[in-house]
Amino acid sequence: MTRESNPTVLLVDDQADVREALRLLLKSEGFASVGVDGPSAALEAVRQRDFSCALIDLNYTRDTTSGEEGLALLDALRQHVPELPVVVMTAWGNVPLVVDALRRGAGDFIEKPWDNARVLSIVRTQIALGEGARRQRRLEAENALLRGGGEALIAESPAMRRVMELVARVAPSDANVLVLGENGTGKGVIAQALHAQSRRAAKALVKVNMGGIAENVFESEMFGHVRGAYTDAKSERIGRYELADGGTLFLDEVGNVPISQQPKLLRVLEDGEFERLGSSRTQSADVRLVSATNADLAVEVEAGRFRKDLLYRLNTLEIRLPPLRERRDDILPLARSFLERSAARYGRHDLRLAPSAERALLAWRWPGNVRELGHLMERAALLAEQDLVSDSALAFGPGPGGGTAATSTELDDMTIDQAEAHLVRRALERHDGNLQHAADALGITRQTLYRRMEKHALRDPASDDDG
Repeated sequence: MTRESNPTVLLVDDQADVREALRLLLKSEGFASVGVDGPSAALEAVRQRDFSCALIDLNYTRDTTSGEEGLALLDALRQHVPELPVVVMTAWGNVPLVVDALRRGAGDFIEKPWDNARVLSIVRTQIALGEGARRQRRLEAENALLRGGGEALIAESPAMRRVMELVARVAPSDANVLVLGENGTGKGVIAQALHAQSRRAAKALVKVNMGGIAENVFESEMFGHVRGAYTDAKSERIGRYELADGGTLFLDEVGNVPISQQPKLLRVLEDGEFERLGSSRTQSADVRLVSATNADLAVEVEAGRFRKDLLYRLNTLEIRLPPLRERRDDILPLARSFLERSAARYGRHDLRLAPSAERALLAWRWPGNVRELGHLMERAALLAEQDLVSDSALAFGPGPGGGTAATSTELDDMTIDQAEAHLVRRALERHDGNLQHAADALGITRQTLYRRMEKHALRDPASDDDG
C-alpha cells in the first residue's frame, strides 16, 4: 500500500451527489479524497492504499434503513485497518444505531443533511487522533527495538541458575554492572535481563558495540553533536548516552574504548554530565550503565591500555558468565529453542533433533559458546534434508572457507607460537576474512586479533587489493 503525503479521506456512499459534495467540501480545506459507492469497493480501496480517515454511510441500496450493511463495513474496516479512524453517516437520526456504531469502534458520527463546519471539525480531529496513534505505535516499536527482542534466557544448569539469582538481586539497583565472559556466552542477553528486571524497564535499553566505533567519531556517537560541529555535521544529533536517559546504556566490548576517549567516558560516569560535540552547554542524563567484555581489564590496566579509575566505575558489581562447556544441562534446551526459532523463520515447522544429534551436541567442546550453537542450529534448519535432524546434518568445526584442520598429532608437534599462528590463520579462512567473526571464534577481541596477525605476519584481508 502507498501513503500520500497529504491527508486523504475515504468517502463511502452509494449516492454520487453525496460523494461529490463531500469531496468539494474537503478539497476547500486542503484534504484529498477518494469516493466509492459501497462496502466491497471500500474494502478494495483500503487494500490498495492508506487513508487518514474514512467517512462511511450506514445505509446502502440493499437495505436503506437498518444500517446493517454499514455496521458490517465498520467491523470489516476495524479488522483490516484497525488504525484507520472511521466516521459514520446516517440520514435517519437513529440514536441506537449510532450508539452501536460508536461501540463497535467508530470515532464519531455525522447526520445528513450535515453541517459543513461540523464535518470539517470532525475530520480534522479524527485525522489528528489517527496520526497521534500512529506516532505512538512507532515510538513503541522503536523503544522495543532499543530494548532488544526480549530473548528467552535458558538457565537450567546449576552454573546459570546461580547467575540468574545474582541478576535478580542486582537488577533492581542502579549500580553499574560489568558482565564478564568469553565471546558468545550471551552477555547481551544478561544485559537485557538486568534491564527488564529493573525499575527502568519501561524506558530504552540502548546498546553500543564499543568495538565498532572508530576513535575519530567516538565523541559524536556517544554524546552527540550540534550542527556545524565538523564538516559533515549538517544537522544536530543526539548521542547514545542521551538517548538512554531514564533507561539503561549497554556498552558491549567496553575494553575496546580508545585510551584517548576514556577520560570523557569517565567524566559522564562520575557526574552524569556531558556536552555535545561543538557545544559548550553542559547537559545531564539519568543512565544506568551495564558493560561487557571478554578481556581481562586488570591486564589491560597493567599494560596501560585501560584506566584504573574507569575500571572501578564500571565494575561496581560483576557478573561472570560461564562458557557453554560448563553449562551441560543447558545445551539441549538451547539447541531445541534455536532450532525451533530457525525452523519457524524458514518455514520448516516439523524439524526436531534425533538422538544421534543430541549426543553429538553434548560431546562437542563449543569453542564459540551459545553463539556457535545458535549458528549451528540455523544451518541445520536450512540444510537438513529430513525433518529429523541427525548428527550428519550438524556442520561442526570448519565452515565455508576451505582448508583442513590440523590433527591432534600435528598440533602436538607445533610450538605454542606455531599453534597460535595456525589457529589464527584457520579462523580467518573459516570466516572468509571477517575479522570480527574470526576474533569471536577465537574468543579474543578484534584488537587482540590484530596484534596476533602482526606478530605472525598474517595479512589483513581488507588490505588485499587483488579481490
